[in-house]
Amino acid sequence: MSAITVLLVDDHLVVRSGLKALLGTQPDIDVVAEAATGEDAMVKAEQHSPAVVVMDLAMGEGMDGIEAIKQLRRRNGKQAVLVFTTYDSDADIVRAVDAGAMGYLLKDAAPEEIFAAVRGAVQGKSVMSAPVASRLFQQLRNPDEVLTPREAELLSLLTVGLSNRELGRRLFISEATVKTHLAHIYAKLGVETRAAAIATAIRREGMR
Repeated sequence: MSAITVLLVDDHLVVRSGLKALLGTQPDIDVVAEAATGEDAMVKAEQHSPAVVVMDLAMGEGMDGIEAIKQLRRRNGKQAVLVFTTYDSDADIVRAVDAGAMGYLLKDAAPEEIFAAVRGAVQGKSVMSAPVASRLFQQLRNPDEVLTPREAELLSLLTVGLSNRELGRRLFISEATVKTHLAHIYAKLGVETRAAAIATAIRREGMR
């Protein structure tokens, strides 16, 4: 069986070197390239077609990790992206998952956890650090902790595909009020688009 090819993307050389050395201890994992920026990640991914991209979220100036994940997924839907970062806020986690990340690991993850995430990613398995998984599932299982009842109702109706005008008619509120509610929902969920909000709503319904 051929080794799992990996591209490491992090703006810190020390992090990349350490992770490369760690992954190099596994005979079935092969780090084929490294990148320090989101832009460089696009080039290296095109050149090497790695099975897994291990990506940090913050990389200084230029394209951030979230945008890089979106572009990688658009270019190659079969390519798995694992987030490897120090950022563990609810907004960062949701944005990364919405962008298409297969897994989300914190940089203090145990070596065995990292190995399992890389191997699981190529099999289509989603792997997250325990603290991340706990926070994500708590947020998705308990929407009332994040959204008001009206916002939760509106989010639910988004999945039906109603326009802002139709939402207003259904809820007996003005279109302007709908837009205000949507802005609050996007901010609370850490998403930027209607599609991302709908994806979150669908995941919530599936986890109930």
